[in-house]
Amino acid sequence: MASDLEMAKLARLARALNPAARLPPLILLTDDVRLPDPFAVAAGLPRGCAVILRHRDQAARTALAQRLRKITHEHDVLLLISQDARLARAVGADGLHLPERLAGTAAHWKTLRPNWFVTAAAHSAASLAAAARARADAVLLAPVFPTRSHPERASLGVLRASNMARQIPVPVYALGGVNCRIATRLTGSSFAGIAAIEGLAGTHSR
Repeated sequence: MASDLEMAKLARLARALNPAARLPPLILLTDDVRLPDPFAVAAGLPRGCAVILRHRDQAARTALAQRLRKITHEHDVLLLISQDARLARAVGADGLHLPERLAGTAAHWKTLRPNWFVTAAAHSAASLAAAARARADAVLLAPVFPTRSHPERASLGVLRASNMARQIPVPVYALGGVNCRIATRLTGSSFAGIAAIEGLAGTHSR
């Protein structure tokens, strides 16, 4: 995993993007392959950050969610569950993360659970706009930089991605290939924060 120093630096860079916002500056996304054991990383996050449980192994998700809920509660970190509202309710999570294809359901969940922090994934200007219309609290736009998770997908680049984010009235997080070294390129952009997997796990995109 990333060292405490690297994690703190990434959190500072993320917070500097939107210092006045009352939002998690840094979001950790879990992953079955690239972050099979997310607990130490989650415990090392600075206060006020967030974790999105995105593991796809259904058999392991409940146990992971329960343990992450305990860790995030102890460290004053938000916990969101990806596309599983039932599990989010069961473990007392702070919100829900929606994949791009379900971004339009954000309004439904905000109505049912007004206290939830609901985020959505986006990979284009059209999906950003759809998430904004559905009243998502924030959108994770990817990939801003080249990433090993989707090597076939061209990265958006900071300028294009920042311009896309500027067009919607919803906070947008930069996701994809973000680590301590490359995050400085986001300075002055319109992003509200940073979301990462490998940048927090200690391995960088190539």
